[in-house]
Amino acid sequence: MKRVNSYVAAAMLALLAGGAAHAGAAGRTRADRSCAAIARADFGPAIAIVSARHVSAQPGGTTPDGRGGTVGAALPAHCLVDGWIDRRSGVGGKPYGIHFQLALPDAWSGRFLLMGGGGLNGTVYPPIGPVAAGDLPALARGFAVASHDSGHEGSVWDMSFMADQRAALDFAESSVRTVTLASRDIVARYYGRPAAHSYMTGCSTGGREGMLAMQRYPELFDGIVIGAPAMRTGNSNLGMNYAAAMFNRAAPRDAAGQPLVERIFPDSDRQTILAGLLAQCDARDGLADGMVMDVAGCRFDPAKLRCTGEKRDGCLAPAQVEALKLAFAGPKDASGRPAYAPAPYDTGIVFAGEGGIPGYLPTGRPGPFGPPSRALDFDVDAGLAKIREDEVQQLTDTAGWTNLSTYLGHGGKVLFYHGVSDPWFSAYDTWDYWQRAAEANGPAWAEGSRFYMVPGMSHCRGGNAYDSFDLLGPLVDWVEQDTAPPPVPAGRSDGQAGTKPLCPHPAYAHYMGGDPALAASYACRLPAQ
Repeated sequence: MKRVNSYVAAAMLALLAGGAAHAGAAGRTRADRSCAAIARADFGPAIAIVSARHVSAQPGGTTPDGRGGTVGAALPAHCLVDGWIDRRSGVGGKPYGIHFQLALPDAWSGRFLLMGGGGLNGTVYPPIGPVAAGDLPALARGFAVASHDSGHEGSVWDMSFMADQRAALDFAESSVRTVTLASRDIVARYYGRPAAHSYMTGCSTGGREGMLAMQRYPELFDGIVIGAPAMRTGNSNLGMNYAAAMFNRAAPRDAAGQPLVERIFPDSDRQTILAGLLAQCDARDGLADGMVMDVAGCRFDPAKLRCTGEKRDGCLAPAQVEALKLAFAGPKDASGRPAYAPAPYDTGIVFAGEGGIPGYLPTGRPGPFGPPSRALDFDVDAGLAKIREDEVQQLTDTAGWTNLSTYLGHGGKVLFYHGVSDPWFSAYDTWDYWQRAAEANGPAWAEGSRFYMVPGMSHCRGGNAYDSFDLLGPLVDWVEQDTAPPPVPAGRSDGQAGTKPLCPHPAYAHYMGGDPALAASYACRLPAQ
């Protein structure tokens, strides 16, 4: 799915012009010399440039995107810088420091973008800027793009670096500022002028990093895209553990009295739940197409699926209905106060998501964090107490701070998006933050932020969803031209044809007639009151 706007058109013209300027051996030699000079430049004692090499333009489909695929768009010729910041020996003699890469395109647009990370980071992904950029990543638009490992090397869930104070602090917050300032210094030295505008995009941990950037370093960026932020992982993990225990109460038991998790919702019952959800919510958007676009207007009631007599296919046992109601409502402490947000009812709850991430309903199969829970109860208050005692959690959480007066005051813009079928982090939790920020910041929030629900989408991507969309282009237009984002055309990453608009929540894409595969056949409409 391609979105052509004034920004993209200008970027492509710049790339073509830049390509012409550097055509031939002489142009390549000049670029090679300029790039090599970066490796010899002195950026102070904290920054060590390991290498700087000129990379020729690459055709689409040849460059790894860092997410298990390749970049669909052609990438321009660029200088690829590899370096370290504050490299040192830490706890146990283990080497630490922030490893980063920076791509400096020959035809520079004057813009800088920082990529957010994922999981517990520990890996430097290719500095391309693919998140929420549709078919045209930031590097292909002429951005200088930086990526980093947040201060340690390791697998995505390796927590051993937390033993080192500086590594823990770098991961929690400071690497975002450190890498941005160092990268922009290199950008200014390379091009002879500073970046005119700075942006950041990220999902999951990268979304959390985007939130902390606007909250704690409000002068650092002009525009940020925040996807499915891991903004309070202690509470979201608590919510998942609570839901697992509620589901397990509906499970048949083995000889030892342990719940048979794989038999809580057999395939026939999962299809019953999906069919019931679609019957109650699908056609609200004007088109029965197997997707629930009217997220705010859907009021799914699992009690309507309860069997009137004996359990049979096509209806649910009372214990299954009760488990659904409790699990999706979310945990509450002893006083009745929510400990985490409810989970949305959406089509992806019954299916596996991207990269083996399960849907919200239990299957009995291992998930990303290991074997399924067999617990039959969960102490919410004890779980909350543990979160309060976790010092790293207090620093990484970004769900509380809503005073964004400085960020919004200098014209900063922020676009949020979240997959409604995300099983890890509730889209309702992110929406709750957005609403609290709206209350705290008044009219300035509406003038500087939008929130997009993505029906059917799992964690950051995947699912039965229109999960390929360009938010970066509209963000740039908003920051630099003061043009508020129109409905955003979204396509599918699974190869299926068709587009639908993403509408600012709580509005949704309502079918108005015509070809249902065209975004023009839909209009953004608020839920019926």
